[in-house]
Amino acid sequence: MAIKNLNNNLISKQEKTLAPGYQFSWFDWFCLWYPPGWLILFNRHWQHYHTDPDGWNWLEYGLFLLPEGFYIALLVRWLRFSFASLLRRLFWKTSPPKNHNKFDPNYQQAFHQEILKPIVEYYFQAELQQIENLPNSEPLIVVMNHAGMCFPWDFLTLGYLLTKTRNWVVQPVAGLSLFDHPWVTWWLPSGWSQVLGAVKAEINDFTHAMEKRKIILYAPEGLRGPRKGWKKRYQLPTFDGSFMQLSQRNQIPILPVICIGNENLHPWTINVKKLQKLFSLPFLPVSPLMPIFLLFPSMGIWAMKSHLRYHIQPLIQTQSHPQLPNSRTQAYQAAQMLKVAMQSQLDNLLQK
Repeated sequence: MAIKNLNNNLISKQEKTLAPGYQFSWFDWFCLWYPPGWLILFNRHWQHYHTDPDGWNWLEYGLFLLPEGFYIALLVRWLRFSFASLLRRLFWKTSPPKNHNKFDPNYQQAFHQEILKPIVEYYFQAELQQIENLPNSEPLIVVMNHAGMCFPWDFLTLGYLLTKTRNWVVQPVAGLSLFDHPWVTWWLPSGWSQVLGAVKAEINDFTHAMEKRKIILYAPEGLRGPRKGWKKRYQLPTFDGSFMQLSQRNQIPILPVICIGNENLHPWTINVKKLQKLFSLPFLPVSPLMPIFLLFPSMGIWAMKSHLRYHIQPLIQTQSHPQLPNSRTQAYQAAQMLKVAMQSQLDNLLQK
């Protein structure tokens, strides 16, 4: 209760300094229903609340919407960015853009209500099922099967639904590429992932988040989940064991959630490992949709329309199971036991 009150007080204090709410214009609605425009929505919303002189501008947004226009927009922005950097070096009084790298629960809330809500409710038609298994207490480690070989919409959507249902402040654990890869840092504003609450998938960051008693979303498959491709879309690969160790160490229960529909976010895909390594990407999906993506690279954060259903499983109270992990071996074994149980439940749900 004390943690929840602390989170509420933090949000209340930040609300005093937040800009007026973002209002959808006709152009925003157009971007919502025109796939190359989703990247525009994300950036326009960020720029409403944050000063971002080096971010995308209106000329470049217009180019996003044209076949191959993104490449011209990228060149224009690079030239603009280079010129601005030169001016800063020549005129020391010109301040560099402010770096945003701290979690802002209030901006997360604004992003949920003003951007995610229409996407989640009308485009992905997402819903929580077996909600009677959803606890009222926190903290929690929410583990979910991860798929889609695309932008992590299954995670963002679950975070939105849990916040809407329980008024929780939810933070997902995200791969390092969502923070540091050059393609992502040019697509999205600098610090975007951190400000929205993403926790780096590194043991120190994960441990720190657990020690703060947060609601954490975690994919125990890691990148093996989205990387497995269309052929193995319903097969859960090996689970990492770190979340089991942290759950036991910090006495934090685990809430398994099974998502049906995330496999359709980018269908008919295969992962080209050689190209993936060449471009240092977490995965590189090849599908019949790829010619469209090559014409409209701003569609990199878009996904196919799907019906995302989240089946909440019974809570695992690790503190009531003293045999659970005190070592890496025990943690690994416990994680694989959970994988087997979730695979069985996934198979059962697919037969219905």
